[in-house]
Amino acid sequence: MTAPTTIQPTELPAPIRSFLAAHVARDADTAIRAFTPDAAVTDEGRTFRGTEEVLGFLRHSGSQFSYTTTLTGARRVDDEHWVAVNHLEGDFPGGVADLAYRFTMAGDLVAELVIAP
Repeated sequence: MTAPTTIQPTELPAPIRSFLAAHVARDADTAIRAFTPDAAVTDEGRTFRGTEEVLGFLRHSGSQFSYTTTLTGARRVDDEHWVAVNHLEGDFPGGVADLAYRFTMAGDLVAELVIAP
């Protein structure tokens, strides 16, 4: 990998932009289309693998809270690795969080997503 380059969020690959928009809208059925069938998503130390588990994660993660999500930054690491930084505010513990969504692409689809501070 090379050193990350800061980019405009509009420069993120289309599947990532599509996922982010669907995820904010809590539209899991659209969000899952951005992933490979064997994709893995890791959030809060738990990993979800394959379409069914990832879809379950997308449908239920954060559903017990109300919050807003603002895309505040983006980085390109290399052709396969991209980072989107989201600022969340809501009624979850702590009330505020800045999370990096680290994407690994496989062609035109997301193969892996790791969400962490």
